[in-house]
Amino acid sequence: MTEAEEAIARWDLYARELMGKYAADGDAHRSVTLNPALFDLFGEVKGKAILDAGCGEGYLSRMLAHQGASVTGVDFSATMLEMAKSRTSLELDVCYYHGNCESLPFLQAAKFDVVVSNMVIQDLPDYKSAIAEAYRLIKPGGIYIFSILHPCFVAPVGEWVKEGGQKQFWKVDQYFDGGRFEQQSLYSTFFYHRTLSSYVTTILRSGFVLEELVEPKPNLEKLQQYPRLEDGLRIPDFLIFKARKPL
Repeated sequence: MTEAEEAIARWDLYARELMGKYAADGDAHRSVTLNPALFDLFGEVKGKAILDAGCGEGYLSRMLAHQGASVTGVDFSATMLEMAKSRTSLELDVCYYHGNCESLPFLQAAKFDVVVSNMVIQDLPDYKSAIAEAYRLIKPGGIYIFSILHPCFVAPVGEWVKEGGQKQFWKVDQYFDGGRFEQQSLYSTFFYHRTLSSYVTTILRSGFVLEELVEPKPNLEKLQQYPRLEDGLRIPDFLIFKARKPL
């Protein structure tokens, strides 16, 4: 079994447990921190063709379609796609396909105004191919947006240093030790740690122009619903890239 096949098997196994409690705007982290930043970067989406590359159970595809976008959702987990289809109204302009974002030969080149991969690239063994594939699929002048765990803080070794039970600062180590790491959760999934420079270099070598790097903070209004995420006001959990394909 290849690493990609193993990743797919694990996501299929835990899909319903992981995604079953998603609200209309995803889980807590997506609702509070990622979504507000992503939609700021999207700007106006009405009438745009958007690829949700790694759509999971489809919450972001539905949010984009509700704002008038024509959305194609792709995921490598058949179970995720079953959930996405069952949760998506036929009235929404969303089509779902089974595929690995590292290679999507069934999709036409230069078809999309926007490609978004929300918390996906870190889970793929061949992230360079996934970024190159996004470049192929985006129209000239179109944008590529992807979010990941912040590689400078979600490093192989990272923890709060406490004194008297109070969090003092976040300690990281082994930042340059890239590779596959098991998620510290109830579910046995894994991600790949890579340096920030690895991502930036890959984006540029793929032909994109890097326009923005965003380290999103929790939305203060939404944080009232999920006060446990207040650590995000001190240390960024996520990093979002916005790149553009030249004309």
